[in-house]
Amino acid sequence: MWKTVLRRILLMIPQIIILSIIVFTLGKMMPGDPFTGLITPDIDPSVIEALKEKAGLNDPLPVQYKNWIVRIIRDGDFGKSYTYKMPVATLIGERAKNTLWLSLLTLILTYLIAIPLGIYAGRYQNSCFDKCVIIYNFISYAIPSFILSLILLAIFGYRLEWFPTTGSVEIGVQKGTIDYILSKLHYMILPAITAAVLRTTGTIQYLRNEVIDAKTQDYVKTARSKGVPINKVYTHHIFRNSLLPIAAFFGFTITGLLSGSVFIETIFSYSGMGELFITSITSRDYSVMNALVLLFGVLTLFGSLLSDIIMAFVDPRIRIE
Repeated sequence: MWKTVLRRILLMIPQIIILSIIVFTLGKMMPGDPFTGLITPDIDPSVIEALKEKAGLNDPLPVQYKNWIVRIIRDGDFGKSYTYKMPVATLIGERAKNTLWLSLLTLILTYLIAIPLGIYAGRYQNSCFDKCVIIYNFISYAIPSFILSLILLAIFGYRLEWFPTTGSVEIGVQKGTIDYILSKLHYMILPAITAAVLRTTGTIQYLRNEVIDAKTQDYVKTARSKGVPINKVYTHHIFRNSLLPIAAFFGFTITGLLSGSVFIETIFSYSGMGELFITSITSRDYSVMNALVLLFGVLTLFGSLLSDIIMAFVDPRIRIE
């Protein structure tokens, strides 16, 4: 199996190279540049041109791409942010910590909500509980993420004032203290709940369908005919087998949370990679934008590999050859 994993990783190299070319080209096709916002009637156009020349923006595209990719491979240097005046790697590293903790809390809340609802909805099919779960699924699937975010923000942030509406931690709290951890958690709860509600739909539906299908399988009928208690049948047989599709998508779920919180972080002004991505687009900060898109693409590739590995360990019948 590990030979296949190594081969998959080697195959990612040309995929990442192609992705980097596409990302760089699309970024350069955007109108304007990082210095467009500096243009005013009082500034000399030669100053802007000098800044572009110094940044290498007047070089041919192949030369710009070569310089960019060589710096990344050789030095791990993604360039410098024109907006924040700091190295891109440092900037993304700071924001990645916030996104990572938000994603972890979202993942925990997602499964705490989805697994019980999916299991019990499948077990008690066509009951009032099952119908309520189906209605919940329809609503959470149909409502856009920004609509739900604005509703929860208006109710729990502005009206009830239970949660903060901007930022990721209270200003002035010392790092490493209990107060700092509690403040971080307080700022994460509302965006995490919002993201979790939106992401439970697929998990609930998968589990519900798997439980319903498993109830008619021969191994369940055999266990029941041997007198195995119904609760044990569900916990030791149906529940375990129903989790296989969830395990198959677990890698994609993790990487999707890391790269897919753009709307949530932007609406809640949460200082993560998603909010940074939107800021880099609006300010034409090519260095940050290209680095983030490339990072999101690489995460997706590794998410696919991680899902295959998890599936191979969870289900003994499956082995990557």
